[in-house]
Parts: sequence; C-alpha cells; structure tokens
Amino acid sequence: MIQGISQDSILRLPRVKEITGLSRSSIYMAIKQGRFPKHIALDGRSVGWLESEVRQWLTDRINASRTA
Repeated sequence: MIQGISQDSILRLPRVKEITGLSRSSIYMAIKQGRFPKHIALDGRSVGWLESEVRQWLTDRINASRTA
C-alpha cells in the first residue's frame, strides 16, 4: 500500500453512473456545486472516483431521504 492511500477501488464514469443512477451531466453539475465527490485525474483526460466516496455519498442520500 502506498503511504496515505487506502486500498480503495477507482471507479470510472460508467460505473459511477450505474451506482448512483445519475447522468453524466448531473454528476458534473453536482461536483461543480460541491454536492458530489470530486474526481481524481488519472492520465490525460481520464478520471475516476474513489469507490468509498461514491458509496458514502449514496449512503448519505439514502439517510437524508429516510429522515426527511
């Protein structure tokens, strides 16, 4: 393990869309508004998201909908 880096999977956009049910434009709009985890630059134009952050975001949305 690299120091400071957890053993976390990197998700590409199609998988993030599948997990969240959001469209590409909705994901990027939510990032811009600070309501979704920021992506990680991988190489050139390639980006990914930490699976743990995406799943935590989803858990937070579920919890918020249950307490509203």
